[in-house]
Amino acid sequence: MVKEFEKLTENVNDITSLIHTFNETLENIEKRLSRFEKMDSIEHRVAVNQIDLSDIKESLQRIEDSHNSEIQHINRRLDSHLVKIAKVEEDMIIIKSK
Repeated sequence: MVKEFEKLTENVNDITSLIHTFNETLENIEKRLSRFEKMDSIEHRVAVNQIDLSDIKESLQRIEDSHNSEIQHINRRLDSHLVKIAKVEEDMIIIKSK
């Protein structure tokens, strides 16, 4: 019983630490988004979005080690968004070269 309580306490501490890390990442993203409003370059916006989504994905991958099933779905959605952004960036380069 004591071991189970210790393990539960350890799990709670791990989750608290992960939430703190995720909150820090979200604060960084909020700062970037506030700068994003001031930018006028489409290419730069795409790059900023890729960086933000990559940061979110990295944070989720760290959390995923502990909470695999729920995070995998979110991770797949982030991958999908990264692919869409890359496609838009590719289309922009093609249009600029014409």
